[in-house]
Amino acid sequence: MSPPRVLVMGQLARDVVLTVNRLPGPHQATDVGRRREVLGGKGANQAVALSQLGAAATLLAVAGDDDVGDDLLARARRDGIDVTYVVRRSGIPTGLIIEVLEPQGRWRYLQHLPEATLLTEADIAAAANAFQRMDAVLVQLQQRPAAALAAARQGQTAGSLVVLDGAPADDEHRRSLLAAADVVRADDRETELLTGVRSDNPDMVRKAAMDMLDTGPALIVLGLGPIGNLFVWRHQHWGSGSLLTPLSSDEAVDTTGAGDALTAALTVALLRGDTPASAASYAVAAAGATVGHPGGRPALTDEMLRARIRDGVAPTN
Repeated sequence: MSPPRVLVMGQLARDVVLTVNRLPGPHQATDVGRRREVLGGKGANQAVALSQLGAAATLLAVAGDDDVGDDLLARARRDGIDVTYVVRRSGIPTGLIIEVLEPQGRWRYLQHLPEATLLTEADIAAAANAFQRMDAVLVQLQQRPAAALAAARQGQTAGSLVVLDGAPADDEHRRSLLAAADVVRADDRETELLTGVRSDNPDMVRKAAMDMLDTGPALIVLGLGPIGNLFVWRHQHWGSGSLLTPLSSDEAVDTTGAGDALTAALTVALLRGDTPASAASYAVAAAGATVGHPGGRPALTDEMLRARIRDGVAPTN
């Protein structure tokens, strides 16, 4: 059987992760315990995870025409990612994200992501051929709303599984974005933006999510902080239901990238025909496997995730 084909529309950046025992004060310095420089950004992280889990991943993103862009695209190719549709924007630097990580998983980001590193509607139109070959399209809502909507509609027209990552802005694109989506995934901060309900109130979040299913999506996944992740669905094949899945038992060194791993694993599981409950366990296992190391780059295999579920490291349903 051919691997599922998944297009990720999102961010590409150079990730620099620095671990420190403490942050320096003004006019002070501190030693870095560990330094890690990797291919990063939400789009690239999801594409890497998809490739690691057996999907054929294509990345639609923007890189500068600099040496950093050359290096990151070479790394992506080594990860098995198709970068044919990555836009090389002339005269801009490739995006940069510096993560400063303290003990107990406290992170801070320093980001240089110029406006020109975001995708445009014209970029989406230029990649129209790519959408015709995809089983799923992952759309990251940190991009311009009009470009995100264009990508979602391309996926919908092609009959792909359309997955939105994030909370649609409350603007003229929101209704259309939700109508084009099959799956919506939001972290705990985005959950409040999406539902208008505090993420520490599962019952109210569940009610808001069930109402939101009427706007288009068949499955909504909402982060509830330390409580876990709420999966709510309504579909002709799945029926209707909800499931609150606790976080894995892993000690969290760094939560960066956990949501990207969750989204990628959820997509893979749904494409192979898993039920929402089974896909939830697989997705949470991927998130748990990612929080145990600094930085957002995933290190996943299908065998690892199945073993984590079997051995009780990740919750089962």
